[in-house]
Amino acid sequence: MVPALIITIGSLVLPETPNSMIERDKYKEAEAKLKRIRGIEDVDEEFNDLVAASEASKKVEHRWRNLLQRKYRPHLTMAILIPFFQQLTGINVIMFYAPVLFKTIGFGSDASLMSAMITGGVFVIGTLVSIYGVDRWGRRFLFIEGGIQVLVCQVVVAACIGAKFGIDGKPGDLPKWCAIVVVLFICIYVAGFAWSWGPLCWLVPSEIFPLEIHSAAQGINVSVNMIFTFTVAQVFLTMLCHLNFGLFLFFAFFVVVMNIFVFFFVPETKNIPIKEMAIVWKEDWFWSRFMTDDVDYPSSGAIEMSKGGHFAKYV
Repeated sequence: MVPALIITIGSLVLPETPNSMIERDKYKEAEAKLKRIRGIEDVDEEFNDLVAASEASKKVEHRWRNLLQRKYRPHLTMAILIPFFQQLTGINVIMFYAPVLFKTIGFGSDASLMSAMITGGVFVIGTLVSIYGVDRWGRRFLFIEGGIQVLVCQVVVAACIGAKFGIDGKPGDLPKWCAIVVVLFICIYVAGFAWSWGPLCWLVPSEIFPLEIHSAAQGINVSVNMIFTFTVAQVFLTMLCHLNFGLFLFFAFFVVVMNIFVFFFVPETKNIPIKEMAIVWKEDWFWSRFMTDDVDYPSSGAIEMSKGGHFAKYV
């Protein structure tokens, strides 16, 4: 009840985006909000792009069907794979079953509950770090750094738990110092997720979907996330019984895959307006092949692209 109450109160003070204001014809408020976000007064070009994109999106029909078009292949891929990979970090099984996990490795009932509360606190702090650093360090940096951090922690936790359960799953004696190491690295693991894959799974898709498919693509993004949240939670205990410490190595494998995916296929979206994202896709080494001739490339503004199109700067 308390978390739901906090979310309800928070929603009352949640700021609106310039896009949502423009969609409801609040142009002056939208321009003022955009100036506040960018920290500059001269936002005319970007504001006009947003207005033009909004007007164009109102004329679009069959958003779900349009999402299947070739030119939206990068967006559809991100809408499916980013939330899919987020759940295969194993974060929700840690948060759901932290008391059970800590009790299993040797902590008492009270201590295991306290450890779960600690991981929850670490999650909050990690999210605050993401809020501070996402526009300073960039999305790709946080994705990759967080992924590496999660990977290392999973390997260490697997080694420590393997020392107790062994390959055959028979309990052994886990020294107190080793149990403390497990809790420490789980907290580091939670922190790494909280400032990378946790918030960025929601942020990055919202920055890359053009307005004409935004609602449909975001719906897929949320649906995939919820489906795999449910699936992983349901099979976790069964997998733990069969794989033992190997469960963490299972998730570690997918962390390696998702880091490779981000490094090669996810472009940087820091400070890039949605209207300008078409240029980013066009310049990308892989996704450019899907950008057809009917894509509307904006003429206003300018984007400096790195080689391969992974890094972009709006000037």
